[in-house]
Amino acid sequence: MPALNLVLGLLLVTSVACDMSDLVNSIPRVDILSVTPETFSDRYQKNGNPVVITGLLEEGDWNLEYLCDRLGDREFILRFYGHERYKRDKRQWKSIGSGVESQGMPFVKYAELLRNRQAHEQDIYLAKCSLKDTSLTHANFFPKLGEKLGLKQPVTDFNLWMGPGGHIECLHYDTLDSTLIQMHGAKKVVLFPPSQTFNLYPFPVFGHLWHGLKLRCWFSRVYPEQPDFKSFPKLQVALDRKYEVIIDRGELLYIPAGWWHEVTALGDEMVCSVNRFWRSRNQFSWTTLRVYLGFLCAAPQVLLSLAIAFFSPNRDREIRKILQMI
Repeated sequence: MPALNLVLGLLLVTSVACDMSDLVNSIPRVDILSVTPETFSDRYQKNGNPVVITGLLEEGDWNLEYLCDRLGDREFILRFYGHERYKRDKRQWKSIGSGVESQGMPFVKYAELLRNRQAHEQDIYLAKCSLKDTSLTHANFFPKLGEKLGLKQPVTDFNLWMGPGGHIECLHYDTLDSTLIQMHGAKKVVLFPPSQTFNLYPFPVFGHLWHGLKLRCWFSRVYPEQPDFKSFPKLQVALDRKYEVIIDRGELLYIPAGWWHEVTALGDEMVCSVNRFWRSRNQFSWTTLRVYLGFLCAAPQVLLSLAIAFFSPNRDREIRKILQMI
């Protein structure tokens, strides 16, 4: 009996430990009706903890027809990622994020690329495009979102992110707090806390001297879903601190500044989100300093690109493309 009790005790301890591990690596989900500025600040923003807010959309769906009706011929900058990049070692990449090849295009033309699946085949993505001066800015709950969560210092407009299912925004972090709102379809988000920065092997800061903003020191060189422990042995430590969540239409994910995140559009159809960046309570950190140093190193190339764009035939478009990279 003593031996049996010992075995049962060990099993119980192991079970409790597993449950606690699951709890640590889970992200809470909270209904918007139960959130106040005080609870949001105390439980999540002050401590830098991600959270999913549910119940935002009672009706309405930002499908392709709805967006075409609202945006029409308005031009947006599209990123041409291409699927081949995901088959290569990231250390071989020549561009990343908003540093990839881009092109201006009317929204209705991009919608056609989604319908005929050229956007899927070439992984063409509409990313971080401001909704300022469109009717979508005032849709549904947007004007009251900051007030409801107590977020009072927006740094950007509301930005539209949309594209084909299967698209991946690779692992990176931001220096600002972010709210990501799912408007159509679903996304999977993998997250790591800021403490895992050097276990995720970010691109080096001084690479900006040669690549400008084409490559970025706030992006990771690893594939978290396809780990290469031989090349990146410390990644195993980071994976023990990995969080994962799926956000569906009408849900908001709060991502505190410095949190690494990789976002995958699920399904095979168009997926659409809106985000906004807010001033963070934690302004000074090593992750933030790395970004500032990166921009400082990139400054000569950025200024040269702006000078060239200023004298180009499509000056406004070329300048807008450069500013969107910043």
